[in-house]
Amino acid sequence: MILQRTLKSSTAISGIGLHSGARINLKLRPATVNTGIIFHHFDGEQTVDIKACSENVVDTRMATVLGCRGVSISTVEHFMAALAAFGIDNLHVDIDGPEVPVLDGSSAPFIREIQRVGIKTLGTSRKFIAIRKPLEIIEGEKRISIIPSRFFRITFDIAFDHPAVSVQQHSMKFSTESFCKEIAPARTFGFLHEVEYLKANGLARGGSLENAVVIDNDGVMNPEGLRFQDEFVRHKILDSFGDFSLLGHPLLGHIRAFKAGHDLNAKMVRTILDNPAHWSYVEFSEQSLREAQRANARTFAVDLAWSKA
Repeated sequence: MILQRTLKSSTAISGIGLHSGARINLKLRPATVNTGIIFHHFDGEQTVDIKACSENVVDTRMATVLGCRGVSISTVEHFMAALAAFGIDNLHVDIDGPEVPVLDGSSAPFIREIQRVGIKTLGTSRKFIAIRKPLEIIEGEKRISIIPSRFFRITFDIAFDHPAVSVQQHSMKFSTESFCKEIAPARTFGFLHEVEYLKANGLARGGSLENAVVIDNDGVMNPEGLRFQDEFVRHKILDSFGDFSLLGHPLLGHIRAFKAGHDLNAKMVRTILDNPAHWSYVEFSEQSLREAQRANARTFAVDLAWSKA
């Protein structure tokens, strides 16, 4: 995925909002090079354009929320992860509600729709952010760091005082295939007492066992069980992948996280952007593109660009 990408054609996705419970419609439209991912929120009276970038993150308490001019769009992370998995840099997203539909609580439905529509490669190379020096954030027990790597990798650890979750670790070296197979199907999860509290306070109105893994005192309540034995930590990687896409450029680095969430992810994205001495842009030249095509190896192109940066 050396060149910028968009979708081949327009498509639509509809579903229930996790918190609002409202039916929300998305229309995805191809965009030209260097457009980025732009949400166009229409409420029947006006349209507000919100670019998917770190500067527009306005809340990270329950999900990653983008906002501009008093309008916000919540729960963008699963959708953004799916776009990033296919290297889609440019897209117009028309949305008529306050949040992206939760669908089944994972990225898998978005992945399937992208695969159905297809991807168009654009004639301009992508810029990668290559980490050169480590960065770290520690907040109590929670921590997140990023170290140099010629590939994008995420290693995540979680620890919950519940036998159904307990301590889990998973590490993934990114490729489209590995993300679609190992990470995209992992669903969001929560504890029953948290869900009941949220619903009592007007949130999670659209939440159900059809779009989340719910855990009570006895274990997983979903009759079908888990999709992976360690589905919980895999979903944390999914969230991180979506959150880090808000850097605005694909990343070459190894993220290591412990008990992190949307808040710490957003802070690390901001920390990276605020510390340019710790990273550099990598952009592929026409020569490296030709050599990569002859070698028919994406990793060769990455190594070549890295060595010349």
